[in-house]
Amino acid sequence: MSTVTIYTTPTCPYCIAAKALLRRKGIVFTEIGIQGDRAAAFALAGRTGRGTVPQIFVGATYVGGFDDLNALEQAGHLDEMLNRTSQ
Repeated sequence: MSTVTIYTTPTCPYCIAAKALLRRKGIVFTEIGIQGDRAAAFALAGRTGRGTVPQIFVGATYVGGFDDLNALEQAGHLDEMLNRTSQ
């Protein structure tokens, strides 16, 4: 199973929702908190083109934010993505 990495801040409702979705599915993830770390936030924005959280990666594949993660789940594609070999 591919590893999941999620960049968050503690009080972000979309971060909380994304982590809850992953936990409901029994998916273990690595959480990287960026609150108060301007360098990490800047690097993440450079990597994703977005300045918001959460930002989610499955293996080396950039998923996007909570809405993107939820859309994958609703379409039935999240499990397929998670089961691909990690790149």
